[in-house]
Amino acid sequence: MTTRREFIGASAALLAAGSVSAAAKPGPASHKLDILFLGGTGFIGPHQIRYALARGHTVSMFNRGRNSGLYGDRVEELIGNRDANIDDGLRVLEGQRRWDVVVDNSGYVPRHVRDSAELLKDRCGRYVYTSTVAVYDFEKSPSVDNEGPLLAAPVPSTEDVTWETYGPLKAECDRIVQSIFGDRATIVRPTYIVGPGDSTDRFTYWIERFHRGGDIVCPPGPGIEAQWIDVRDLCHWLVNLAENDTAGIFNGVGPASAVTIEQLMYGLRAFSSAPTRLHWPTSDLVGELEFATPMFGNSGGSIHVDARSAVASGLTYRSLADTVRDAHEWWMAQPEERRSNPRGWPTAEQEAAVLARLAA
Repeated sequence: MTTRREFIGASAALLAAGSVSAAAKPGPASHKLDILFLGGTGFIGPHQIRYALARGHTVSMFNRGRNSGLYGDRVEELIGNRDANIDDGLRVLEGQRRWDVVVDNSGYVPRHVRDSAELLKDRCGRYVYTSTVAVYDFEKSPSVDNEGPLLAAPVPSTEDVTWETYGPLKAECDRIVQSIFGDRATIVRPTYIVGPGDSTDRFTYWIERFHRGGDIVCPPGPGIEAQWIDVRDLCHWLVNLAENDTAGIFNGVGPASAVTIEQLMYGLRAFSSAPTRLHWPTSDLVGELEFATPMFGNSGGSIHVDARSAVASGLTYRSLADTVRDAHEWWMAQPEERRSNPRGWPTAEQEAAVLARLAA
């Protein structure tokens, strides 16, 4: 566990860092871009598109049309499929039309990414690919920067995106974009993305669990480093990279100051008005009782992803207070049916079982 002095210093930075970016309202960009988003109705897409519109850019969106009309007439919708073998595939993107920037948020399968990249390579200025820190081979190096070793590609026939294949598939997509676009490629590798609109419910679990208070089972390994990024910080910065025509590979990772899981848990406790008591199980106990700790694994080891090049390129961070407040407000505004069926949360009975074992 951390010393009292280390905890106070890191927690103060965690609560205060980066609040300016949360309050600032976007003004018009110095020059207007014609941007094509591949995807745009999930978690990160709406934050990117709304920011791009606020900056005055012209926006087109290519997807399957399942949430048609989300942006009214402010966004041109191009309906198709990343898989060229399904329905009309990429046909709507064929022709001579050009875009200043293509932002690829929905590329998970190498074949799909190669097809779209090859189709658009001569008709866009910059290709921004949203990758992931899951592309890194942390067994080779638990601490990486933007040049860290990548996972090997899966066999070419692998196209099912699972927990095991996600990182290798994205790593191959990452390499494909770099090979096709060269210095016209911008690769953004985010860590866990949190904040309003988070459909994974991972970080939201901890916000809501601390909001309720009581005896809380925390993730094992209090001294392990915790990294995340607010979706708005990530998405606004990504659009700014496009505006500045910034090439390179960047890790979209926060917070501004390094913190441990312990410091994060105590930081979250500061936002609860209810009495709370934190409990720290071992990895063995969590594994034995199959107790889920959303967003935090059970490996027992720290990894670190360096974001200095991203900060140098303009990435800023809002405070944990802003993220927690806004994510909580968003969650409470969801329909009761949605809030009653969160994804991957442990039950009260499961938590009670862990607490009983700890007490024994």
